[in-house]
Amino acid sequence: MAVLHNRVSQEELKELLFQETEFRVTVSFYQYFNVENPQLFRDELYKGLNELKVFGRIYVASEGINAQASVPQSNFELFKAFLYSFSTLNGIRINIAVDDDGKSFWVLKIKIRDKIVADGITDPEFNMANKGKYVDAQTFNTLADDPNTVIVDMRNHYEFEVGHFENAIEIPSDTFREQLPMAASMLENEKEKNIIMYCTGGIRCEKASAYMLHRGFKNVFHLEGGIIHYTNAVKNKTLSNKFHGKNFVFDNRLGERITDEIIATCHQCETPADDHTNCKNEACHLLFIQCEKCAEQYQGCCSQACTDTINLPEEVQKELRKGIDKGRMVFNKSRQRLKKNV
Repeated sequence: MAVLHNRVSQEELKELLFQETEFRVTVSFYQYFNVENPQLFRDELYKGLNELKVFGRIYVASEGINAQASVPQSNFELFKAFLYSFSTLNGIRINIAVDDDGKSFWVLKIKIRDKIVADGITDPEFNMANKGKYVDAQTFNTLADDPNTVIVDMRNHYEFEVGHFENAIEIPSDTFREQLPMAASMLENEKEKNIIMYCTGGIRCEKASAYMLHRGFKNVFHLEGGIIHYTNAVKNKTLSNKFHGKNFVFDNRLGERITDEIIATCHQCETPADDHTNCKNEACHLLFIQCEKCAEQYQGCCSQACTDTINLPEEVQKELRKGIDKGRMVFNKSRQRLKKNV
């Protein structure tokens, strides 16, 4: 019987990844469609992708699939062929990472979820089939220059902070489920305007566009393939790039450089910086932005207290970690800004 999950430790797998000599291609893809048997679909995916030595994080639900993956370059065409062998995935758009070191993932994890994007929507009348119109990079640029257009960023505050489109509106929240009603409320007086939603790879803004139509908005669009596809398109077609800064990504890279501009600041000393990191204190693991100087001063930690902690004996650190619920450890500056503006 085929093994349908990983049996090697995370540390061993990470070490093996960095020993590889073949370059890996980081990709992402998603598709909303009806999955009658998520467990069966998940197991078929695992068997096929594992044979091709694909790593990544993939979510399967009755509403579709959401995936970020790392594929050996020599297996890339076989990987595409395998995906396209499923009728529901045939021809699916595969976003190629913009700024890739090939070390984004080191294990294959495919999990079954209630939804591929947690949205908090409970209204039975909501229908993903009724979604906004796709816009490609060129159309996005044209609409963005129209004063009758509102550009809405459907990513989290920490993603927006390091990079976003010109004149984009931030929906300052911690989760997508919070963003949806907040976006509708913030734009209540803009219902006659063109509303363009965007996100990293397209999955959140596609659902957001359907939600906005559900809430009575009329001229709703969403950026095809998100920031990743847009960036590759403007390069290939020599179009004007309206995205500034870095695109946050949910893998080991934590970001891919789109432009040389640094639009964020270090959360400790407020000098220009846009590199996210997790606090080295395992009892904290806070996600925050840190410059090189502060990384050296605090040894990769978010505070002096955490720096002191990581220099304690390991057995003492383990005792301190017992019973701690880290929850959503994210440095939220957007809400601080929101409070200041109230």
